[in-house]
Amino acid sequence: MSRAVFVHKHGGPEVLSYEERELPPPGEGEVRIRHRAIGLNFIDTYQRTGLYQVPLPFVAGNEAAGEVTQVGPGVTDVKVGDRVTYQGAVGAYADERNVPAARLAPIPDDIGFDVAAAATLKGVTAYYLLHETWQLKPGDKVLVHAAAGGVGSLLVPWAKHLGAFVVGTAGSAAKVQQALELGADHAIDYSVEDFPSRVRELTDGRGVDVVYDGVGQATFEGSLDSLRPRGLLVSYGNASGPVSIPSLVVLSVKGSLYLTRPSTATYMATTEQLRTAAAAVFAAVKAGVLDVKVNQRYALSDAAEAHRALEARETTGSTVLLP
Repeated sequence: MSRAVFVHKHGGPEVLSYEERELPPPGEGEVRIRHRAIGLNFIDTYQRTGLYQVPLPFVAGNEAAGEVTQVGPGVTDVKVGDRVTYQGAVGAYADERNVPAARLAPIPDDIGFDVAAAATLKGVTAYYLLHETWQLKPGDKVLVHAAAGGVGSLLVPWAKHLGAFVVGTAGSAAKVQQALELGADHAIDYSVEDFPSRVRELTDGRGVDVVYDGVGQATFEGSLDSLRPRGLLVSYGNASGPVSIPSLVVLSVKGSLYLTRPSTATYMATTEQLRTAAAAVFAAVKAGVLDVKVNQRYALSDAAEAHRALEARETTGSTVLLP
């Protein structure tokens, strides 16, 4: 019997239910994966609460790494024994599952399962944010919110490697120090400082070219106020709550600003896009550009506690669940 964490109704971490289930054989184009590590991400909490709609009931989770144990009809590019990872396929909180082979990316032999599970979704997110949503150039000035968090801890060193001037924010003195250790030129504790004013000081009044904001509601207005004229706000997450704009005129008033709300589903829509991005992430890890820190590990049966810690902002770096 397989075990998985189900969501039968929307709500807090307590609605996560660890249960046994039977799996059918993999279908056309699918493979069976034995999970070795499962990534924890904020999108998992959004789906659990119903902010992002997934038909009930469902198995939680969107990212995992493991070994292929069975191949279904029509699969030609994946074989039994392959080490693979994926993101964006709901149902990851399980010891094993069936998943479309087209949604898999290979894991290099010298990358561990825990690193792959921690780095795939957050890593490909960092990849497209820096290389596609905004094509970062040497000398660009960027602001990264939650710089010690899962995506932020990858954005900061990667942006520095690409030649940017990086300002990070975090919600405590300890996390500010972590942002600096990751390579940020400056770090701001936005629980005690007015970060837009500080950003203006650090950029001689100009503002930054781009803001990467995964926090959402709590930082949105300040993010707009941190941008130079015609700068770009990339709102890619809602850790503090979703964002709404009563009037688009605010973008004009604050300097003819640009705003985008990208999603991994759009940027990683094809197998080629996913495998290209994953290969870039793992190459950056192997080159030492990215140091994927798995700072928290929970048993899969303790997924509810992991969600509680994530939403309480008690985690740093990445967290994985272990079947």
